[in-house]
Amino acid sequence: MDTINVDATRAGASKTDVARWRRAFPILKNRVRGKPLIYLDNAATTQKPWSVIDAVSHFYEHDNANVHRGVHSLSQRATDAFEAARARVQAFIHAASPAEIVFVRGATEAINLVAQSFVRPLLAPGDEILVSAMEHHSNIVPWQQLCQQTGAQLKVVPIDAAGELRLSEYERLLGARTRLVAVTHVSNALGSVNEISAICAHARAKGVPVLVDGAQAIAHVSVDVRALGCDFYAFSGHKCFGPTGIGVLYGRRACLEAMAPWQSGGDMVRSVSFGRTEFMPIPHRFEAGTPDIAGAIGLGAALDFVSAIGLDVIGAHERSLLDRAGAGIEQIPGVRIIGTARHKAGILSFVIDGIHPHDIGSILDGDGIAVRTGHHCAMPAMQQFDLPSGTARASFALYNTHAEVDCFVEGVRRVRDLFR
Repeated sequence: MDTINVDATRAGASKTDVARWRRAFPILKNRVRGKPLIYLDNAATTQKPWSVIDAVSHFYEHDNANVHRGVHSLSQRATDAFEAARARVQAFIHAASPAEIVFVRGATEAINLVAQSFVRPLLAPGDEILVSAMEHHSNIVPWQQLCQQTGAQLKVVPIDAAGELRLSEYERLLGARTRLVAVTHVSNALGSVNEISAICAHARAKGVPVLVDGAQAIAHVSVDVRALGCDFYAFSGHKCFGPTGIGVLYGRRACLEAMAPWQSGGDMVRSVSFGRTEFMPIPHRFEAGTPDIAGAIGLGAALDFVSAIGLDVIGAHERSLLDRAGAGIEQIPGVRIIGTARHKAGILSFVIDGIHPHDIGSILDGDGIAVRTGHHCAMPAMQQFDLPSGTARASFALYNTHAEVDCFVEGVRRVRDLFR
């Protein structure tokens, strides 16, 4: 297993750098339908490096025990590793304290936790929750259900033809009845990067809390939750080279301390009698039951892996991949890119005239190229662009190469030619 040379990688991503990064991911040696795997579905989930696989395996081989509950050595080691992972997350997103880091199953559970425990007690009929038109279903449906339950209203900030948030409309919609702004950092369907600092500043001026869905941002851009000014930040480990089933809710201390537990059970209680229950302090009061200990440890290893390379280096490399792919796709007649914001992450959604996205994905799979097709859990955004069948989406990560991008572009050209 290769180690990462921090000083070398911070200078920029060369072919040698990328080749070394790729060797850290065993799945990339696989072949699909007899062809080398070209994995361009990173917005759905990323692959896992050896350091993450080894961290999870080591826990189960050497330290497996429940946390917070035992005095024996294994339990103490498990607890130390679990809480060390929490500290790694805190450092990675620049939170003020490990107490502001809540382990959950993923961004979806994090958003639902905020909806039920923080926002629901604030709502009265006629109050408003503000979301954007580019949101993932996970940042729409929980608020929609909450509005149905309380008589509140869901307000939607529109996006323009490029897939950019209309900030002037956001400012107009941000009103006296707004109780929360919930907005994505990076659109999973369009790649648009939102101006989170500006969004938070406008909300803060009116005393409105902000939740940011960071699932698509966490592995691609530097996140400083205090500099952004958000009250909550949610992300999933599996989109940042970590295990599935583990995620994080960052909550500003004052917000978390104002919240009652959403789920109840073991480990989140200080004392229980049939007369009353006293809950643990934050963050443990939100982590009922046995947590995904191995997942948290694996997530910590994933963040270490990303930090060793540097998000500045990763971002520059992914930008070069996106630029190369976009330039190649634009040269193919009948192919149209969906989402052309000025600030984009490494996501390229596209359609080919007269060809269903599922057919595009199936044919590319025959060449070993994995892309995502359909609505990308962002049906309202697809409706805005009048795309009832959705798009095909290539999404890039640090281990993708320019040669893979060229194969992808040529694959799209062959798909188009098959239907001419």
